[in-house]
Amino acid sequence: MTRYAAKGFTLIEVIVALAVFGVMSMLAYSALGSTLSNVDYLTERMDRLQSLQRAVRYLSTDLMQTAPRPVRNELGDGFVPALQTSLSSDFLLEVTRGGWTNPAGLPRGTLQRVAYRLEDDELVRYHWNVLDRTYANEPIATVLLNDVESLYFRFLQDNDEWTNSWPPHGQAGGDSIRSRPRAVEFVLTLIDEGEIYRIIEVAP
Repeated sequence: MTRYAAKGFTLIEVIVALAVFGVMSMLAYSALGSTLSNVDYLTERMDRLQSLQRAVRYLSTDLMQTAPRPVRNELGDGFVPALQTSLSSDFLLEVTRGGWTNPAGLPRGTLQRVAYRLEDDELVRYHWNVLDRTYANEPIATVLLNDVESLYFRFLQDNDEWTNSWPPHGQAGGDSIRSRPRAVEFVLTLIDEGEIYRIIEVAP
């Protein structure tokens, strides 16, 4: 009777196979971890860019649609200019803008009062549901962007000179509270992105 020798893997072959499998597993795990890290980074980057685009869009639209409509102050005994930057104000910028859409058909106009302020490295946009507000009218705040270092504005006057405040110093009379610049430049400085600036032409 012919006897056949039993065939199988030797101990060395098993050890080599396990070692190869271990190396391949480590490479696959490393590649998977790198892929997941890249996905997280790209997602964060996309969210950041979307927030930045939204902030620039809001600023650009609000400034472009500046309307010559001053608003009453909270006490009702005076007027705040249609566009205002002031060191004594709570906001970096206040502006009356047109083009406020009304898809729900609410009983209101198309003008809207908006303002911008930096709070704890966040750019916050405020808007009111009424133009001539009182202390009872609370603004609605929307955080547009974080990690913001600064936001500066410059305004182009009719004489082609730029000024850092509006209404310009020395401008007086009733027309000053209705006056609008020809263009507005804003410089948005971010901690991670550096400076981003735009020059917006104010619609006539």
